[in-house]
Amino acid sequence: MKSRTVLISLCAVTLTTMFGYLWLKSSGLEKIPDITVVTTNGERIALAGMRGEPLLVTFWATTCSTCMEEMPHLIDLYHELSPRGLKVIGIAIFYDPPNRVLAMQKSRSIPYTIALDIDAQASRAFGDVGLTPTTFLIAPDGRVVYQKTGAMDINKVRNEILAMLKSTQDSRPISADGNS
Repeated sequence: MKSRTVLISLCAVTLTTMFGYLWLKSSGLEKIPDITVVTTNGERIALAGMRGEPLLVTFWATTCSTCMEEMPHLIDLYHELSPRGLKVIGIAIFYDPPNRVLAMQKSRSIPYTIALDIDAQASRAFGDVGLTPTTFLIAPDGRVVYQKTGAMDINKVRNEILAMLKSTQDSRPISADGNS
């Protein structure tokens, strides 16, 4: 009787662990969603069409203090690495009023692309994002290589991007004049 109870308990723990692992494993986004976002100036951008260079996507809100603390770091990162190929898209979370997003974009002089997620399409496509900031770093091949809800590790993200940029530049063919 005692061994049967132990066996049942062991099976229950094994099944719980297995289901927990599968649930957690599948909760992370693996590749960039095939969606189109609309920027604050009305431009439509197909995210899947942005392959070939690193892409940093961050969901943010004007009422999010962590987002406001991160913004200067994102601006610095954009200024430093966009000339080398980094793309950055800030997606204003669906519950943020567009007029506040536009005012924040202007007052903070945000140089990278800002998109509005009025219908929550982007939030759903990225795994039901509801909290800000939520950040995704997408490799040139479309794989999500970093995903974080809450304050991101800007140094880790920067190093990941630098490695991607180096790899992308190293894989470019060299022309007859020695330039890539």
